[in-house]
Amino acid sequence: MADEPDFAAEGLLKGLRGKQRQDRLELLRQLHEAGAPLDELKKAAAEDRLALLPVEMVLAREAKYSARDIAEATGQDEQAMRRQRQALGLPWGADPDDKVFTEDDLEAARRARAFAEAGFPEEATLEVSRVIGEAMSRVAAAIRNLVGERIVRPGDTERDVGLRYAELARETAPLLGPVLEYVLNRHLVEQIREDVISRAELQAGEILPDAREMTVCFADLSDFTRLGEVAPVEEVGAVAGRLAAMASEVAGGPVRLVKTIGDAAMLVSPEPPALVEAALALVDAAEAEGEDFPQLHAGLALGPVVSRGGDWYGHTVNLASRIAAIARPASVLCEDAVHEAAPEGFRWSFARERRLKGVKRPVRLWRARRLDPENEETAT
Repeated sequence: MADEPDFAAEGLLKGLRGKQRQDRLELLRQLHEAGAPLDELKKAAAEDRLALLPVEMVLAREAKYSARDIAEATGQDEQAMRRQRQALGLPWGADPDDKVFTEDDLEAARRARAFAEAGFPEEATLEVSRVIGEAMSRVAAAIRNLVGERIVRPGDTERDVGLRYAELARETAPLLGPVLEYVLNRHLVEQIREDVISRAELQAGEILPDAREMTVCFADLSDFTRLGEVAPVEEVGAVAGRLAAMASEVAGGPVRLVKTIGDAAMLVSPEPPALVEAALALVDAAEAEGEDFPQLHAGLALGPVVSRGGDWYGHTVNLASRIAAIARPASVLCEDAVHEAAPEGFRWSFARERRLKGVKRPVRLWRARRLDPENEETAT
């Protein structure tokens, strides 16, 4: 090829021999034919990411806009654009005239501008953006791990890995958008169903009050810290992953999984009986995993909470966490308000009054169990 660079003279084949050299040369030729400039090839080689260029060329468009270009095209303030991208966890060029943004970035800036023009406050929009950025980062990491297991094989060269990644990206990337849209829509429908607007709220013209009554549950794995000290990393990760899966399985209907944090899961529900049942099901699921899986202990509290950025805050959240911390393995421990709100359908036993760290007054606690199938009378 007449216009092909001398890759060897440019130092792009330095230190390579045999099959590795030949595969690197073929990869460089394919990338150059696909439009990758020599400077980009040299930069990618120096950063040891040549294998990623094929998939980057599939998933990312050409960078041809600067921050100043996008600001002028959308009428958006550059600093507002910067805050939005940082909230999403995306990089921002140091120089406003650097051509580091793509057509996709331009369209995203137009959508952000449309949200602003629709009257959404910037701080509220940034809050949602942070949640989206964190969630999409986790989704991307999970997909990367899944793909990595399928893509990388013993004896692979960077050409093998790069082209295989690119082919898989071509096949799967168009499917991801509809999948994410479907899941988002289903979750939105379920959560809107829970937010039944009262007559007082309709008269006021807004959702009142800022705090709402919710039952909060924390479920923790027993001895997880000790497991992390003695078990291999992959085993600890598998346990945490299994907890996340089990928590997702018990969530549904009025019960919502808020988050999993290593050895703990947080769930909420406006219906106390439903969350007590979910906590018992989660404890049972951990028991069913066998003796090699840590036991779960759960704590529940009922009271006003405030939602921010997809998470929940307030005294009730802290109280549920404190109760979970003192619950015995394989038990579900609830404060008095939960017991009073769900007296039927469970077997309750008084677990005495306890003083909890950070809580001013002693807390009356009850242990929840499933009803005895042979005598389904609620015990108190």
